[in-house]
Amino acid sequence: MSEKSKKNQTIQYYDQNAIDFVENTRDVDFHVIQDEFLEKLPAGAQVLDLGCGSGRDTKYFLEHGYQVDAIDGSAELCALATEYTGIPVKCRMFQEWDEQEAYDGIWACSSLLHLSYGELDEVLYRIENALKPQGILYMSFKYGVFEGERNGRYFLDFTEEKLEQLLKKHTGLQQLRSFHTEDVRPDRKEEWLNLFLQKINS
Repeated sequence: MSEKSKKNQTIQYYDQNAIDFVENTRDVDFHVIQDEFLEKLPAGAQVLDLGCGSGRDTKYFLEHGYQVDAIDGSAELCALATEYTGIPVKCRMFQEWDEQEAYDGIWACSSLLHLSYGELDEVLYRIENALKPQGILYMSFKYGVFEGERNGRYFLDFTEEKLEQLLKKHTGLQQLRSFHTEDVRPDRKEEWLNLFLQKINS
């Protein structure tokens, strides 16, 4: 399957299942990791929710006094997240997004995992460019080495070793912490790899 076909398949899945996805994710308590992210940022910082899904995290950040932009590749999810958060959520593919030193923090919770390895490599450069100096990135992936279609979507899983190889090319991002978590949804038993990184070049 081509890169474009994989991308379209995943977006189509979220467009067709947007309501169910929102119902399964919006009210999940994720405050421990959300708070760790916010603690690394200055008060009132400018944040990007990169692949905001239901808008759960965007709303949390707004309620805690942060300035938030949000984007997602699914038009249906963007509409639902706009309604939920009260801010306009832009429908945009990560590969088409381009900003320069605009954000103190970029939050990519369970979103970059739908890119291929090559696409993720490119998008990480875009993230580096979009972060202000000393800016913070949070991202999370399902734990493992799988890459391909699963449950109607394209997934890119990571282990620490696999991620270390990727990050060797991204010397402007310094890893602050990586840790494992269990899926916070009560009906899921999957393991996740979470990472905090900081932009260290000016």
